Amino acid sequence: MKKMILATAAFLLGATAAQAGEQIHIVGSSTVYPFSSYVAEELGATTNLKTPVVESTGSGGGMKLFCAGNGSDTPDFTNASRRMKDKEYTTCQENGVKYITEAVIGYDGLAIAQSKSAPAFNITRKEMMLAVAAEVPNKEGNALIANPYHYWDEINPKFPHRKITVYGPPTSSGTRDAFEDMILKGVCKKMDVYTNLYKADKVKNKKYKKYHGIRQDGVYVPSGENDNLIVQKLTKDTEALGIFGYSYLVENADRIGAATIEGIAPAPETVQDGSYKLSRSLYFYIKHANQKHADGMMDYANLFMSEKMIGDDGMLSEIGLIPLPEAMRETYRNNVKNLVRMTADTLKK
Repeated sequence: MKKMILATAAFLLGATAAQAGEQIHIVGSSTVYPFSSYVAEELGATTNLKTPVVESTGSGGGMKLFCAGNGSDTPDFTNASRRMKDKEYTTCQENGVKYITEAVIGYDGLAIAQSKSAPAFNITRKEMMLAVAAEVPNKEGNALIANPYHYWDEINPKFPHRKITVYGPPTSSGTRDAFEDMILKGVCKKMDVYTNLYKADKVKNKKYKKYHGIRQDGVYVPSGENDNLIVQKLTKDTEALGIFGYSYLVENADRIGAATIEGIAPAPETVQDGSYKLSRSLYFYIKHANQKHADGMMDYANLFMSEKMIGDDGMLSEIGLIPLPEAMRETYRNNVKNLVRMTADTLKK
């Protein structure tokens, strides 16, 4: 792997005047962090611009900083492993961050990983849900109870007597949001025992509130925004599973491997064709107003979106980014080049 400068200097809201107009500041997703840092290094190495400062705050944390306002004391970009939420867009607008461009850089597979020394492990999305949900169906299947499962063979007798421990992202993480969407909400919405909780409500036209409660009894262990820490934990706890983006699986293939989901392992081909069911898009967002404070913002954005970086044979594919189809790359590249403004309607598409 090419050497990367992982810019870890903390982003301070009280940035000095000397920094203003000199250095780009980027916050957000730990999943996008390696890609963003790679592009930052390349910009610093190939231009007269200073290498941007990149901080891993989590997608949610990055959105809070990004949407706090404009100016040299706020981030110029935020990365995200899920799309900006409606309420985040509203916060941006209320705080004067009215001109934003959205870019999609590629795909990512949400990996359920384990130690390389652990036996092969294949699970379904429902079995994973039953392992981490705060409440699960009782034996009769007509009511929910506090999750009693502590070993995998309690969920499926065909599984080994293996302790359930899952190291995963915190609530500020876009990876956590994606995991809840695809594993909890995605499974529970098809199970009457969950949907009936809301059907009992007699408020007319009340929408079903998707279940996404994760247990808090020590089985699911929030492990911060540094996904490398999860990798380290898996090498020591060989019975545990960990949740992070596909790129960390690629980077640490000598130490960790993937559990298969319904018989399919995460790989560029299975993510692109949708056969791996835990797939998602990766984003970054540009704050137009900060161009007058930070030098080279568009140089960075256009480099990130270039074929050199996100193409089929781009540099970022070497560290785990899964490319978009060519036509989609061209669309998002043009959106960035022309600073196409994001609107509330954009989020509905």
